[in-house]
Amino acid sequence: MPAHVETTAQPGIDAGLRRVLIVLCGTEIISCWILYYAFPVLLPTIGARTGWSLAAITAGFSASQIVAGLVGVPVGKLLDRRGPRAVMTAGSIIAVPALVMVATAQSLAWFTAAWLLIGVAMAGVFYAPAFAALTRWFGARRVSALTALTLVAGLASTVFAPLTAVLNTHLDWRGTYLVLAGILAVTTVP
Repeated sequence: MPAHVETTAQPGIDAGLRRVLIVLCGTEIISCWILYYAFPVLLPTIGARTGWSLAAITAGFSASQIVAGLVGVPVGKLLDRRGPRAVMTAGSIIAVPALVMVATAQSLAWFTAAWLLIGVAMAGVFYAPAFAALTRWFGARRVSALTALTLVAGLASTVFAPLTAVLNTHLDWRGTYLVLAGILAVTTVP
C-alpha cells in the first residue's frame, strides 16, 4: 500500500484518498475507452480498409473478453500478493505494445493475437483490480469510492466515442490506435 494511502485516521488522509480516487477514476475511464469502447467505433473502418469480415474482426475482440475472464483468477492472486498498483501498472504496460500490434496488423491472425494480449491487459486494468484497490485503501468508506469509480468509468463511451470518431476521420483506424496507445502510455503507466 502506498505510504500516503493508509486506512487509519490521520490528518490529511481525506485529501490523499481523494487524490487516489481521482487518479484511479482517470486511469479507469482512459483504459476503458481505449481498450474497450474505441473498438466498436473503429470496427466499420477496420473492416472496410482491411477486407476482413466484421464477424471475424469482432471474434478477435470477443476472444479478448474470454482471455480477460480466464486471466482474472491469476490476476486476483497477484492482487493479493503484490497489491493493485503493480498489477494495474503491468496491465497498462502490456496494453501499449498490444495496441501497437493491433494498429500494425497486416493479417487477421496477427490482429486477433494482439486482441488476445489486450485481454491479458484488460484483466489487469479494468474494474476488478480497481475495486480491489479502493476496497483496500478506503476500508469502511469503500462504498462511496466504488460508486464514484463506477459512475465515472461508465462515462467512457459517452465521452470518448465521439473523440475516437474524430481521430478516425483524421488518422484512419491504424493511426487512431497508435495515438490511443500513446495516450495510454503517458496517462496510465505512470
